[in-house]
Amino acid sequence: MASSYSADLKLELMVTGEKAGLWGDITNTNLTIVQQAIAGYEAVTVNGTGTTALSFTNGATSDGKNAVIVLTGTITGNIDVTIPDSIEKNYLIKNGTTGAFTVTFKTVSGTGVTWAAADKTSKVIYSDGTNIVDAGLTDVASDYSPQLSADLDTNGNNILIDSGSSINDENDLEQIKFATTASAVNEFTVTNAATGNAPEISATGGDTNIDLNLTPKGIGRVVLGAGSIQQTTEKTTISATAATGTVNFDAITQSVLYYTTDASGNWTLNIRGDGTNSLNSIMDTGETLTVVHMVTQGGTAYYNSAVQVDGSAVTPEWQGGSAPDAGNTSSVDIYSYSVVKTADATFTVFASQTQFA
Repeated sequence: MASSYSADLKLELMVTGEKAGLWGDITNTNLTIVQQAIAGYEAVTVNGTGTTALSFTNGATSDGKNAVIVLTGTITGNIDVTIPDSIEKNYLIKNGTTGAFTVTFKTVSGTGVTWAAADKTSKVIYSDGTNIVDAGLTDVASDYSPQLSADLDTNGNNILIDSGSSINDENDLEQIKFATTASAVNEFTVTNAATGNAPEISATGGDTNIDLNLTPKGIGRVVLGAGSIQQTTEKTTISATAATGTVNFDAITQSVLYYTTDASGNWTLNIRGDGTNSLNSIMDTGETLTVVHMVTQGGTAYYNSAVQVDGSAVTPEWQGGSAPDAGNTSSVDIYSYSVVKTADATFTVFASQTQFA
């Protein structure tokens, strides 16, 4: 009886009395094929278009029998890579081709596993004799829900996060979101601390002097807990405007408003959030906001004759017990207003006028 060949690896199956004097060579070839199937690696150059058929030659090593196959070459269209029908085997396949086209690894007549045009990853797949099936063992990069069984140690390497992506909580809700700046050289550093010392968030990077910006959304505010604040500046608007009529003080955009042109008449100061938001909407009951209006005076001096909050008149409590009835010539009069919200849309204002010449 003549030799036959195994269904999957095409090993030569000898029968008693056959292949006299050849058993050693045939056995060695069979073992080499088994080794190829268990540990073999081969880079296979595929056709640029169409189909590349991997071979399963009877009684010989063949490219389709390898455990690991890297597909190489430049592809100019979607391609198929096939193995014969009825083969049962597992593979580790890497799509190492260049060109933005799909690669499908399949049996001749069955279905297969497809790499998308931009997918150049490795996949663990197997043939069940009819179709090629993805085993679902993929790179972390393409794993939708990887889970750690121990701490993640980056081993001195960075964690790269795309712009607009985030670190989410256990409910998949965003906790920290990241945005990138092209050619960035500055960043912030978080440093923990030993007992008796404070942890630190600091501005670091390539520049010598770096601000640290905390930016609320919309009309939101930066709220600090108990403690002190050091080395702060106040937002000042410098305007070549003459005080007269109604002056709107927009507390959202400034702490100080400096008019550098001589006042041309007495004025009403209206303190508000801005042209869209009321002061009432940005303050909570029990909060105080202090603003400063600096007014340049010429040879004829004028003064702040009325005060409003959100367009409604209020009567300030003036330093010294009485409201000013005049300005100071050839100087800068500085008015300070501390606005206390005592209830909804209800305010007490403490005011003062000081001359600087």
